[in-house]
Amino acid sequence: MSTFKVILLTIFVTAVVTFFAVKYYLSPRPFTPVELSQQEVVRLNTKLQQFGLPTLASSNGSALTDSDQPALEPEAYSEEGAKREISFSEKELNALLARNTDLADKVAIDLADNLASAKIIIPLDPDFPILGGKTLKVTGGAEFAFTDGRPVVILKGVSVWGVPIPNSWLGNLKNVDLVSEFGGDEGFWKSFAEGVSNIQIEQGQLKIELKE
Repeated sequence: MSTFKVILLTIFVTAVVTFFAVKYYLSPRPFTPVELSQQEVVRLNTKLQQFGLPTLASSNGSALTDSDQPALEPEAYSEEGAKREISFSEKELNALLARNTDLADKVAIDLADNLASAKIIIPLDPDFPILGGKTLKVTGGAEFAFTDGRPVVILKGVSVWGVPIPNSWLGNLKNVDLVSEFGGDEGFWKSFAEGVSNIQIEQGQLKIELKE
């Protein structure tokens, strides 16, 4: 093959690679929002009502009215018989994002055994240097478990456009148990650990049991 043909082939391959890099990395497609069936909406609304959170509209798009909500009646406060478990499925978490925020096509959550992962699409400001107006695609994952009587939260890593971020750029927190590292100091992680009696992710379900 002549030198001229090699140059042409190199230019062609470079152009193709650049095209797909721009299309799939700098301009990734929005995520498809999760839709729940009517039965799944009812089940999720029951959980939301338990925590006093706003419920979702029905799957046909009609908003829930005040008559759909249980009437409030005055009553004395009591924790007797109170449920202390929080449980949401992967589909329910993604549906909450889709229904209640503008993140429906920008964030997707995945729940595997002891692992919570997220894909996030971040539009960059047009004035951002070099990549202004492009879209940043970030993925990350963290391990959630309960071992030796305490919760375990371990950052597994963060990637940008499919390229893993160096551990030093993450403050050397990759593969570090955040509860063990920071749970001894006053603050979020200590309070979080002291208030949880169990946490687990399995079969697409997040379950957290709270202490009294």
